[in-house]
Amino acid sequence: MDKRNVIKALAALPLALAAGQAAAQARPFKIGFLAPMTGPFASTGKQMEAAARLYMKLHGTTVAGRSIELILRDDTGVPDMTKRLAQELLVNDKADVLAGFGLTPLALATAPLATQAKVPMVNMLAATSAVIDASPYMVRVSMTLPQITLGIADWAPKNGIRKVVTLVSDYGPGIDAERTFRDRFLFNGGQMLDSLRVPLRNADFAPFLQKVRDLAPDAVFVFVPSGVGTQVMKQFNERGLAKAGIKMIGTGDVVDDDIVNSMGDDALGIVTSYPYSTAHPSATNKKFVQEFRKMHGNLRPNAVAVFAYDGMHVIYEAIRKTAGKGDGDALLAAMKGQIFESPRGQIYIDANTRDIVQSVYIRRVERPKDGGGELYNVEFAEQKDVRDPPRSR
Repeated sequence: MDKRNVIKALAALPLALAAGQAAAQARPFKIGFLAPMTGPFASTGKQMEAAARLYMKLHGTTVAGRSIELILRDDTGVPDMTKRLAQELLVNDKADVLAGFGLTPLALATAPLATQAKVPMVNMLAATSAVIDASPYMVRVSMTLPQITLGIADWAPKNGIRKVVTLVSDYGPGIDAERTFRDRFLFNGGQMLDSLRVPLRNADFAPFLQKVRDLAPDAVFVFVPSGVGTQVMKQFNERGLAKAGIKMIGTGDVVDDDIVNSMGDDALGIVTSYPYSTAHPSATNKKFVQEFRKMHGNLRPNAVAVFAYDGMHVIYEAIRKTAGKGDGDALLAAMKGQIFESPRGQIYIDANTRDIVQSVYIRRVERPKDGGGELYNVEFAEQKDVRDPPRSR
């Protein structure tokens, strides 16, 4: 190449680079969204998708020059399906971010793929404490079971509950909840009569609840996945535990906001700890609930919806901070350390752990005067800036 051609080539280089960058930014920013839309955990997927769509409606579908494309895939709550669909999203659809993950096994199945592809993975629900360690590209915006269980384990012995049986779904979050409640409750002077684990799929709680009644504790501590609480409550009443003077306490999943009103008066007085209630009194939450119900046929949002809504905020803000470039490592760095006002209150993504820091509320099922005669989880105490408790790694 002679001197004249070299000069021409150098002169054209900035234009070529600018054109390449413009082309990259013109490509839609793709969010591969994995959620159980059918099967036993379909209510979880429904809440997640509804919240993500609402966020896009309220905040637009273009950020930093990139149009946002949400690619929804139904993983049916089966880990092998989640893994296959995640691989397709990364390889075929060129997803810039993976999001969703309605159960711990689904997040664990996907984590190695996110690591290999160097693509951020926004965990919108999977709540086993250790799941965050499965990939350095995972950011959690939801909760951990130890984080939310401490509150009820502290409250119970201070309020006349001295003898307890735990009843949990037999998988990672349930085991986390069981262990955290037991250790904290014993530390606070309580007595554990038994620890019962129920199969995650095709669960029949009746024989386990009968054993609880036979043991005659002051209360049964319950953890089940989001959406399963109705079945627990039905069988709790059929076995006559409330009439026998046994209270139900637990994490908020058992009286999820979208199902608690359908439980009727039997749910009144149940006390749980959780990071969100539809009845949370902030202006931010009131607007969120109003817009969610308006868009989705008066459906009540639950905590899962808020987690997905906040996950979309984290993604949008990362795109904005990286000027729409979409590089995986840069996006991940932009997600770390975010602090903002959520419908649940102020939350923070710890830059070191990539995990959520938030308030946890103690709530009681009531019919508030301004609730139109419906049941709600009414918050009456708050623990601020709660992190996942230390654990052996």
